[in-house]
Order: sequence, then structure tokens, then C-alpha cells
Amino acid sequence: MTYAEQRQLPMVLIAGGGLGGLLLGALLEKAKIPYYIFERATKVKPLGSAMALGSTVFPVFEQLGILEELYRFSLPTRKIVLRNGQMEELTTMRMDDEEAVAGYANRLFARPDLYELLLRQVPEDKILLSKKVLRVEEEDDKVFIHCSDNTSYEGDVLVGADGAYSAVRQNIMKDMQKEGILPKSDLEELVAGYTAAVGITKPMDPENYPQLKDKSHCHFENVVDSESLSWSVYCLNDNRICWGARIQYKSMEEAKKEMFMNSEWGPEANEAFLKEFTHKLCPYGGLMGDLIDATPKDLISKIYQEHKMFQTWFYKRSVLLGDACHKMLPAAGQGAANAFHDAVILANCLYDLKDNSQASITAAFQSYYDQRFQHAQAGYDVSKLSAKLMAGSTWSDRLVRTIVFKYLPRSIQQKQFEKTNSYRPQAMFLPLAPKRGTGYVLPQLPSERYAEEQKKRKADEAVVV
Repeated sequence: MTYAEQRQLPMVLIAGGGLGGLLLGALLEKAKIPYYIFERATKVKPLGSAMALGSTVFPVFEQLGILEELYRFSLPTRKIVLRNGQMEELTTMRMDDEEAVAGYANRLFARPDLYELLLRQVPEDKILLSKKVLRVEEEDDKVFIHCSDNTSYEGDVLVGADGAYSAVRQNIMKDMQKEGILPKSDLEELVAGYTAAVGITKPMDPENYPQLKDKSHCHFENVVDSESLSWSVYCLNDNRICWGARIQYKSMEEAKKEMFMNSEWGPEANEAFLKEFTHKLCPYGGLMGDLIDATPKDLISKIYQEHKMFQTWFYKRSVLLGDACHKMLPAAGQGAANAFHDAVILANCLYDLKDNSQASITAAFQSYYDQRFQHAQAGYDVSKLSAKLMAGSTWSDRLVRTIVFKYLPRSIQQKQFEKTNSYRPQAMFLPLAPKRGTGYVLPQLPSERYAEEQKKRKADEAVVV
């Protein structure tokens, strides 16, 4: 009996309608696996600034038929210029030769544009708003979620894609603590590294910002000051400018104090934070305050940039994805890329489920964890190093920056790049995107169900002929 003949499709409940949850929904839609996405927000309001992605994600975008559209609202990133607060160039990281190896250029775009693109891949009736998950319970081989609006939902699998302070993870940890099986490290707090504000201006005048006239690549400029401050600017192909401003914490005590004082961001706290940057020089010319003033105030996002790698990714019928199991600093695009990688591998494992028994689900979750943990750990390490290089202002950060940019041989940097770009997971239930570039690509676990279905399809076609 084939998978198609014997399988029971699982009902998948996805808590969280962020980037990772949306991609998982888009993949389950292609796999014809029933699902719903539960989003705590009352309305979809994409926020954020710039994002950069490349060869580790683009193959699955190609499978979904959305890569060309992403190309239309993005620009390739050919180099990153790092400056000090006086606008003196510290170093330039060139990426011209990486496209030949990777097969794709890294591309930079506005995060809300990507969010809107993924949102269009999920039918509107599959996303339920104002659904904040408060409690999770399991009974009779089913998982139930109870939401803040007094509604409840039943499924076979629950995916916690609900961020760094995931309610699904909190429920998992509570149950595992009762059984005495929760790793102690998972109880430790997230490590706070920075407070940041990000935004995207309205379209700006290219006569005032000549970088906007050049559509061949994104002019990516990053500034590290000596006062715990760092900021970045990136241009989009529609004459908007993305910007980010960060303040680095010197200790966890300082971070906790700041987070307590501003537990709820308001206009006054926001204004006080941005005031630190208004008179700082902008790499494109003028002051950072010019870009801040040109940004709609309701589209400025304020975030605490924290990090932590959790050891627990699943328990019974609940499984975690993205920030819920590995919160990364938003450097080098690792946070979003790894959430997408999670979504791809988890979709593959759900596609190959033989039935909805606890044994089969546990085996699927274990396979997901085994395929992803090592790669997520590598991405976590890269994100921490990238944050030191691009935003760190402590003496140790400056030392690391000097060693990497002045003394680390280019050959070693190239090997690390090739290693990172060799991992590019695809949906194994869709026709694979062709291999691009000269670099090595890691093999994936094949889908037994997909192989069987393709074999049956060919046999049926032969009978018809």
C-alpha cells in the first residue's frame, strides 16, 4: 500500500503569522496538508526595515515560483562599506566573486515587501487574526489551543512560530518541567545585546542622495561609533532608504534595567531613543535625523535584539520554529534564513507522515530536529560574529573586527562562505530547483512518499498510452 493510499492528513495549527509561519503555510498549501495560521495581531501590519537573503533560501523561493517577483523589488548587494562615526572608511567587504560560487547574488529589500509576497501565497481564510494563544493541552491524540478571545481549536500538530517569547514554548517547558526532563539551559534568560529602531523612509530625492541613482546594486553602508552606537543605511530600488539605529548593552544588568524602564514602548521613549542619532552623520550625506524625519512615525519599529539557542524543539504534538527555538541577532540575515530553513524541513517531515499517531509524529519531529539543529547552531554562531563585526563597539569587538578584516586570509573567509552556502534546503515534495553556481550543495533526505507517488504517476501515464 502506498503512502497516498494509507496516509491520514494531519491538521496543522500554526501559532504565529510571521515570516517563518507564512512560509510554512505556503509549503503546506502546496503539499495539500490542511492548516490554519493563528496570529495574535488584530490586523496585518508589516513592519521592519531592510533584509538580505541569498542562495540558502532562494532555491525554495524558486520552487514556489516567487523568486522573480522578489528580484523585482530587491537589489543585489555587491559590497558593504564599514565606517566610523566621522565617516572614515574602516573596510569594504566585497561580494562580487560570491555569485559565481553560490549561483545567486545576495539581495537586499524591504522586509515588509517580502512579508506581503509571502502573505499572498496563503489563502486569506487560512489566517485567523486576534488569536493570541494562551494555553495548550493534549487529549485523545489531539492537541488543543485556547486563545485570548475564548475560542479553542483542535489539531494533530501544533507549530510554535510565535517568536522569541513563544507561548507554545512556554507550555512545552511547563509540561517538561513537571516531568523533570527540561534541560536547565532552556530556563536561562535570552541574552540582550542591543536596543534598535528601524524604519523605511518615503521616496527620497536622488539629487540629494546620489546613491539612489545607481540601480546596479544596493549601497550598503554601516557605521560603528565609539559610544556604543551603530547605524546603517541601505537604498531600495524605488528611492526609499532603509535605516537602522542600535545601542549596544555593556552588561546584562544594563540590558535588564533598560528593558524594565521601557517595558512598553511609547512615543516619549521612542523619541528619546532616536534623539541619540538625529545629529549623527549619515553615510549618504546629511544627518541621520533627515532620514528619521522622512519616515512615517507609525512605521518605525523598536526592538530588543536578543539571542539564545534552545535545546528543546519539540514535545509530544508541539514543535517549534524560528525565533521560538533559536533567537538570533539580526546580522547577516541569519534569523530569517534559519526560520525559512526550519519551515522547509518541517514541511518535508510532515509530508512524509505515515499516520497521525504519536509515534509517527515524534519520529517526524526528531527527524526535523536532527536535520536542523547543527545548521541552526552554525547560523547562530555566524549571527553573533556578524553582530560583533557590524555593530560591536566594545574593545573586544574592535579587536575581533581588526583580526577578521586585517589579518584573516581571504581564502579562509571564502571557505566559510562556501560552507554556509552549501546548505540550501528545498521542499522534497516539489520539483527541485536546478543547481546553480560552482559551489558544493549538501544532499537532502529524499521523500519516500514523493518517490512512490511519482512512480505511480508514471505507471498510470504508461497505461493511458
